[in-house]
Amino acid sequence: MRNKLVGLYKREPNSKLKERLLLIIRVECDGMIPAHAAKELHRSKPWASYWLDRYEKEGIDGLKDKPMSGRPPEVPEEMMLKIRKELTENPSGWHAKEVMDVIYQKTGVRYHEVHVYRLLHKWGFSPKVPQKRFVNTASSEEKKAFKKRRRKS
Repeated sequence: MRNKLVGLYKREPNSKLKERLLLIIRVECDGMIPAHAAKELHRSKPWASYWLDRYEKEGIDGLKDKPMSGRPPEVPEEMMLKIRKELTENPSGWHAKEVMDVIYQKTGVRYHEVHVYRLLHKWGFSPKVPQKRFVNTASSEEKKAFKKRRRKS
């Protein structure tokens, strides 16, 4: 049993699942008290109890994350694909407010500007203009080299 769990642990790329497997190895195979195993993993006792219960009921598959449903989107997926296609056909780029207007005209749903940025990022678009947060990231030498100098006449 231990060899099987250790093998799964070594092959697992997901860090959360690895941590849960380590909990199971420490408690089930090594006989460690769940509270001590939780402390060793820098986790809470309820966290350990939750994953141990899931393991007992569902086995290894119980340690995997279950899909989360979340709120369904207000705009159907087919309509968003059409809007995305329209945006990709324009080579000059888009402003977020323009995309907001396009979505509103086509669907009647008004999204906040921040959410439009999220959608654009999810679709693979990137901003063309640097944001203000990058202004002060240059070193002092770079700033001096960039400054304008007075011409001597």
